[in-house]
Amino acid sequence: MSSGGSASSLLIFLLPLLLIGWMIFTQRKRQKDIASLQGSLEVGDEVCTTSGLFGRVTALDATSASLEISPGVVVRYDRRAIGMKVTSPQAPATGAGE
Repeated sequence: MSSGGSASSLLIFLLPLLLIGWMIFTQRKRQKDIASLQGSLEVGDEVCTTSGLFGRVTALDATSASLEISPGVVVRYDRRAIGMKVTSPQAPATGAGE
C-alpha cells in the first residue's frame, strides 16, 4: 500500500511542473509567431491592431507603422500593436433568395 502513496505524491509533484513547462512552451511559441508577423509586415498590407482598428499600412519604420484607416486619415501606431494581417473580405453573394 505504501507504493500507492508514493505514486500519488509523485503525481502531485509532477503535475505542476508539467503545467509550468506547457505554459512556457506556449508563451515562447506565441512570441515567435508575433515576431514573425512583425517581420513580415509590408506597406500595403491590411492589418488589424490589438485594439481592433482595421487599416492599411502606408509607412513602416523600426518602431512604428502608419495606418490609413479611412481615405486621407492616417494614424501612427507602435508596430507591436499590430495584432494580425487581414485578408480582404469577400463581397456578399447576391443570391436568388432575395
